[in-house]
Amino acid sequence: MNRFSRIFLGAILLLLQACGATPPLEARHQSSGLNSQFNSGQLTFSDYVTDRRAMITKVRSKNNKAELEKVVNGNAPFELKPAESCPKGSEKPYRRGILLTHGLTDAPYSMHSLASFFQENCFRVMAILLPGHGTQPGDLLDVTWQEWAKAEAYGTDKLAAEVDEIYLAGLSTGGTLSVHQALGDNRIRGLFLFSPALKITPMASLATVHKIYSWLIPSAKWVDIMPDKALYKYESFPNNAAAQIYALIQEVQAKLHKRAINIPVFTAASQDDTTVYTSATLDFMVHAPHASNKLVLYTTDTKKVPPNIPVEKLELVNSVFPEQKILSAAHTSMILPSDDAYYGMKGEYSSCIHYYPDDIKKYDECNKTPEQDLQGELTEENLKVGTLRRLMVNPNFATLKISMKKFIDNLP
Repeated sequence: MNRFSRIFLGAILLLLQACGATPPLEARHQSSGLNSQFNSGQLTFSDYVTDRRAMITKVRSKNNKAELEKVVNGNAPFELKPAESCPKGSEKPYRRGILLTHGLTDAPYSMHSLASFFQENCFRVMAILLPGHGTQPGDLLDVTWQEWAKAEAYGTDKLAAEVDEIYLAGLSTGGTLSVHQALGDNRIRGLFLFSPALKITPMASLATVHKIYSWLIPSAKWVDIMPDKALYKYESFPNNAAAQIYALIQEVQAKLHKRAINIPVFTAASQDDTTVYTSATLDFMVHAPHASNKLVLYTTDTKKVPPNIPVEKLELVNSVFPEQKILSAAHTSMILPSDDAYYGMKGEYSSCIHYYPDDIKKYDECNKTPEQDLQGELTEENLKVGTLRRLMVNPNFATLKISMKKFIDNLP
């Protein structure tokens, strides 16, 4: 059962929740008061980066000094410029630029490998931090998707001032925001979408039910109350976050019913995704008419070809690596290489929160002996096999870069 499904279950079991053993709320589960709105519209992008770094430093100051530097660097927005030898713009400094947008509960850290790839391919790169993110989970309690959209529009405008051709790239919710921006902005020349959130469980529409009673039971504002050990993402997850992504998806789908995205779209997704409906991504690509479109679909069965997508627009990639104990690709595993220092095969962090707090023994096993864990998506089948870490990296990242390079080379 994924997070969004647990929203509905939490509402039904309200009385049990009140009486049962619920992990306690801590200071991080309150709003900092500094990060629920986007108020940086008048800043240059460099000043925006500086401002957000200062905000993160203030909120996360309880981290020790060495860790705080890592926390700030990983959670802050950032920018990269292409080499001097790259093509110049006709009237602006650069020919091409791309805006990178992270996913829900995530941070710009996850976009660094993509950023390096695009920089190497002569793109001006800007990566934003969505309001509510990068500080503490409580900052998602009051944020709205409209504030995320403001950040996306801001980044697009700043990029437009420097480049001839604007591209957007996003992971999960970042992909949804990229589509939303493109639907209302004819400056956008193309999209790169990774595990885009184009449909989630309808149960997420009930995520605001808690407001009726959460004044009495504050923990009812939360789908998951977790240890939050990760440096570059939240593990705890509030109902409001689910409500906002659901509302954003409804907005995007309503617009897509009126018009298709008729610009080049590169999409990478996992057939086994348990966070979003991959079927909605496939449907989106079926109805996106541009001849240059490309869908890279990670699957445990490369002989099972999705219908209605022309073979020249489709790349099926095997996601099973028995020698690495990888059972499948995951929603979270699209855009980082296997050797990533934090999320990688030998990285510092293991994604084991699906065992917390119901199976503390497995949670501890998963964290203490990561080299023995299986990895993959949190499907029922995978969870039955043994102790499972959610896969956070892409063992096919090198080939993904080749596919993206071919897509870029064929851009009109």
